[in-house]
Amino acid sequence: MTGAEEFKPESERVTRALRDQIIDGTRAPGSRLVEREIAAELDVSRLPVRDALRDLVAEGLVTPRPRTWAVVREFTASDISDLGEVRSALEILGFRLAAQRRTRAGLAKLRADLDAELAAAAKGDGQAARRAAADFHETVTELADNALLSELNATLRSRMRWMLGQHDDFTVVAEEHAELYRGIEARDVERVEQLALRHLETSRDEAAAHQRRTAPE
Repeated sequence: MTGAEEFKPESERVTRALRDQIIDGTRAPGSRLVEREIAAELDVSRLPVRDALRDLVAEGLVTPRPRTWAVVREFTASDISDLGEVRSALEILGFRLAAQRRTRAGLAKLRADLDAELAAAAKGDGQAARRAAADFHETVTELADNALLSELNATLRSRMRWMLGQHDDFTVVAEEHAELYRGIEARDVERVEQLALRHLETSRDEAAAHQRRTAPE
């Protein structure tokens, strides 16, 4: 790998770090994101922090404020409902196409995501389980092999990964993913569609319960 290939702008590193912290819940909704504080924390100048915050505003994870600070977005019930409706439309299509078009290599990648999720769920590692669950859904989109679907998912990626992390019953979610995996492996399109609908319902219930548990007193 050449030096040019290895180089990544500081703003990209800062964006990735902040994005992960927001999606993982390390930075709580409504918490302040102050340029000078983040710059000191990550040992960078304020310019890459400013660029990162601008990128995260565009991704829908951060709400801008005047001058040199912003806040982690607080998703309202309406926001979550809107995301859920869009997710339903995209995922039913994605799972159906994945069952029709999956390849051996794609199936192996999906199996690796599932194994990581099952292992994390068994250990009670919530952060790893949520990340692996989101990876599973992203790999399903890859298996669907539809360029426009991938483009739409890329536009919503950060918000969707945030939404896919809104669950606390890691075992239930992982087991439903295991059933979906078996359906995709068998190319059982009708079964996969049924499982996807059930999974969306589980996700809605889990998200509502998670929001209640994490809501401030």
